[in-house]
Amino acid sequence: MLIGHAPGRRVHETGVPWDDSSGERLRRWLGIAREEFYDPEKVAVVPMGFCYPGTGPSGDLPPRPECAPLWHEDILSRLPSDARRVLIGRYAVAGYLGPKFAASLTSTIRSWRARLPFLVLPHPSGRNNVWLSRNPWFERDVLPRMRRLARRALERR
Repeated sequence: MLIGHAPGRRVHETGVPWDDSSGERLRRWLGIAREEFYDPEKVAVVPMGFCYPGTGPSGDLPPRPECAPLWHEDILSRLPSDARRVLIGRYAVAGYLGPKFAASLTSTIRSWRARLPFLVLPHPSGRNNVWLSRNPWFERDVLPRMRRLARRALERR
């Protein structure tokens, strides 16, 4: 289960989640082929907000707060109990782990083993290129382990 922000403008227009450069990076990070990624028997793609929230002064607005409480429990009840949950970005982390973990996203990602069964990723947007360049340990140390966990989860399906 991939839990992310909310649909961006392109997804809003096409109706295909993660069908942009952020999605390409996310699939590369997790080592998931496009065909597997969009196979609903293997991957559940669930946003924190189910509609495009619009644009603010520094990018897309936050997901609408009523969406996750309204839909996530029902969605979770339909998934296998052992489904791995990948929290992508600050809004997903805040929604599932709490605001203090989202406030310190770098330390939350760095201590990812302590968050299992959740896997925590920064948002794969190009807006995070500076964060990625300042935290080379993420791609070097964390991503290979997350790829292996993602591969194991996909092979069980």
